[in-house]
Amino acid sequence: MAHDGQDLTMTNSVVLADLLTLTGAAVAPVDAILETATTRVRATVSENGKVSGKLIEENQTAAHGLAWLATYAQSLRQMQAWAERLEVDGKFGEMEQLLHQIAFGEYLWQIYGGIPMSQNEIVRLQDLGLSQDDMRGLMAPEIRTLCDRGNSQAARMRLVALMRDNAGHATFGATGLDDELEMIREQFRRYADERVIPNAHEWHLRDELIPMEIIEELGEMGVFGLTIPEEYGGLGLSKASMVVVSEELSRGYIGVGSLGTRSEIAAELVEAGGTEDQKAHWLPKLASAEILPTAVFTEPNTGSDLGSLRTRAVKNAEGDWEVTGNKTWITHAARTHVMTLLARTDPDTTDHRGLSMFLAEKTPGTEENPFPTEGMTGGEIEVLGYRGMKEYELGFDGFKVKGENLLGGVEGQGFKQLMKTFEAARIQTAARAIGVAQNALEVGMQYGEDRKQFGQSLISFPRVAGKLAMMAVEIMVARQLTYFSAWEKDHGHRCDLEAGMAKLLGARVAWAAADNALQIHGGNGFALEYQISRILCDARILNIFEGAAEIQAQVIARRLLG
Repeated sequence: MAHDGQDLTMTNSVVLADLLTLTGAAVAPVDAILETATTRVRATVSENGKVSGKLIEENQTAAHGLAWLATYAQSLRQMQAWAERLEVDGKFGEMEQLLHQIAFGEYLWQIYGGIPMSQNEIVRLQDLGLSQDDMRGLMAPEIRTLCDRGNSQAARMRLVALMRDNAGHATFGATGLDDELEMIREQFRRYADERVIPNAHEWHLRDELIPMEIIEELGEMGVFGLTIPEEYGGLGLSKASMVVVSEELSRGYIGVGSLGTRSEIAAELVEAGGTEDQKAHWLPKLASAEILPTAVFTEPNTGSDLGSLRTRAVKNAEGDWEVTGNKTWITHAARTHVMTLLARTDPDTTDHRGLSMFLAEKTPGTEENPFPTEGMTGGEIEVLGYRGMKEYELGFDGFKVKGENLLGGVEGQGFKQLMKTFEAARIQTAARAIGVAQNALEVGMQYGEDRKQFGQSLISFPRVAGKLAMMAVEIMVARQLTYFSAWEKDHGHRCDLEAGMAKLLGARVAWAAADNALQIHGGNGFALEYQISRILCDARILNIFEGAAEIQAQVIARRLLG
């Protein structure tokens, strides 16, 4: 394929010789640095031989920096595992080699020089208590070669040239998934291209709910029962399949990719914590989309501090419950049929131990009357992006919940039940982030091809091509980290650490991709008519919901420090 302007067709020489040997040798020194950093930070935040929550708070930069360092170390391990699988399968082509090489070259340099936790927060190894002598482990010859030559302009330009020639629409480079998952990906990629992408921007600009027609179609495709066991009417597929579906639908529009999130959370709650009667009643209805759920956890003054919830549920003489209190940031609240509602049932408690989870039934609303159920009111929160399901604040005043709808039939288990859903929810959020980032890459790349400046396409300029190359590289890094988290979940392993890392990195990658794609658009990117303006707004929420980046780093750090 001939390109206008600068010739991007370079030889294989930009790929380093013995690449897998180089990258493989780089993993152990990074792990050693992580071990040293963990030891130093643990000493800093310990008191009388025990890790102190108060000291972690006082040393947040070090603790959160450790979380990011561990995330990078795990990312490089998973990229190496991906590359080795592809090599065995004979699929480690030039494009994949460049993705791998650039990823190592960039992330190794960042580990040594500073990891961006946000746009203006760079954490350095010195912040974690390491000295220059400690950092000499990163001066291994293989690491120096990768840092010096891995992420070169020539490598980035060559990668973009291959991306252009490949005409890859949704995924650049082999993903390393099995054939069944790739078939699922292809099905939902086509659906997103045909039914979502042509309409998403209008839904956003008009601030409209995603049409029920789309929800019904997704229900028929099994999206809402994807991981629900077959015995309860679901498809019984893996969390990896949920990742692929979420990724492709979010590539079309994050609102559509998020429709399954609430069903995933509700199903996980019922499957893990419900009685047999509750499973038999609720799971088939969730799987078929006969009922749509919403998650009702957050309160106006608590944010991420769920243990401080004040909404209360009191049992009446008939054995039913009456709920009073306020909730906020409730997604898709108006037209759903059931709320997974977290409330305090023990008034004498002030922490998570007095919380219970309810399957609170409600009547779906209309545009004219969004909350017709007695004892319940609500109002819309107008938002920048993530508009397709709308956000609401809710008020409860004597709202009735059947006694049989206390999840598990036992009081005081709500927080523990909710914690069991966080792994899957964060894996799914990481997948949504990858989809949004991929959308930004594709939109930015198309604009770079089409827009002419100074007699050539924008994509011919190294700074533009470099942005696109780094988008593709970081998307693949986040993707492999997310797939690994799903694999761990599917194999029954505890994976809250890996899921948290995938979500932490994926959210940053999505925002960077959207921001850079808008930059490629220049002034047009600031115009509402261009879809990149929507993608930027949608990407911004990913660093906030399902655990803000700072909370996510705190959780990871606590696990690492033990």
